[in-house]
Amino acid sequence: MKWVEARIIFESSEPIATSDLISEIFYDFGLQGVIVESPEAETGIDWAEQHTDQPSDYAVIGFFPKNDQLPERCRMLEQQMSQLNQNIDMTYRIIYHDIDEQDWAESWKQYFFTEKITDTIVINPSWRKYTAKPGEIIIEIDPGMAFGTGTHPTTRMCIALIEKYIQPEDTFLDIGTGSGILMIAAAKLGADTMAGIDNDEVAVSVSRDNLIKNKIDPDSYELKTGNLVNKVSKTFSLVTANILSEIIVHLLDDIHHVVKKDSIFICSGIIEPKRAMVEKKLLAQGFEIIDVLIKEEWVAIASKLK
Repeated sequence: MKWVEARIIFESSEPIATSDLISEIFYDFGLQGVIVESPEAETGIDWAEQHTDQPSDYAVIGFFPKNDQLPERCRMLEQQMSQLNQNIDMTYRIIYHDIDEQDWAESWKQYFFTEKITDTIVINPSWRKYTAKPGEIIIEIDPGMAFGTGTHPTTRMCIALIEKYIQPEDTFLDIGTGSGILMIAAAKLGADTMAGIDNDEVAVSVSRDNLIKNKIDPDSYELKTGNLVNKVSKTFSLVTANILSEIIVHLLDDIHHVVKKDSIFICSGIIEPKRAMVEKKLLAQGFEIIDVLIKEEWVAIASKLK
């Protein structure tokens, strides 16, 4: 398959907030792989060894399949960017670039480095070499077309909250599992059984490959393709959803199908202006908010079902 890279280069007085808003436009198309470039981006712990030049501009990059839907998608992207530009102070330009799948699969690897997520958890892209230090838990990830290497603030905060609240022999569910990184983290932190669900068959396949890569017992987990929790029939002691705010609110209408009293629900993918909306729905559904993390204007919330 051929792909088209849509690179939106912009200038703004609030570049982090602007990059998040542009990313949401791409995510609304259902894209899994969205890259944010920043001249101020944090580099991984192996960046010096694998040195690449820091970007000179702020940019958000999405990849569209080159098919019959492409012209309409490009038109909608341009329209939504024009609408966004009417609401915030920014300048931007869009550059389109054709790319083969093989070239694409290799080119985005330059953006991902070995990352220490917590005091003990290290995320290591499978193509980079890293020797674990004493006491470290290493998660090997090859995100493929599902992306999700743990570098995004929402994923980092989810992992930190999983580490904080998981208990030995917990049962764990990840809604919108992507590359499977949260399932792997839960397994290595002591979960007894795991389940993951995603509406993207590619993500489910990538998740399975990453679980195997990390030597997670295949009898300890199951993966399903489905929309939110519509194919989940069990309840779990710890549930995560690292998805968009509006989808979290919609998910909460059905969350009682997969949680029980004292279950922990961790949700992220929430931009700060939408935090109150999510918290209001959590409280209405009988959850007590027990922890909130904020990083780069993203929010992660841990709550417990009362």
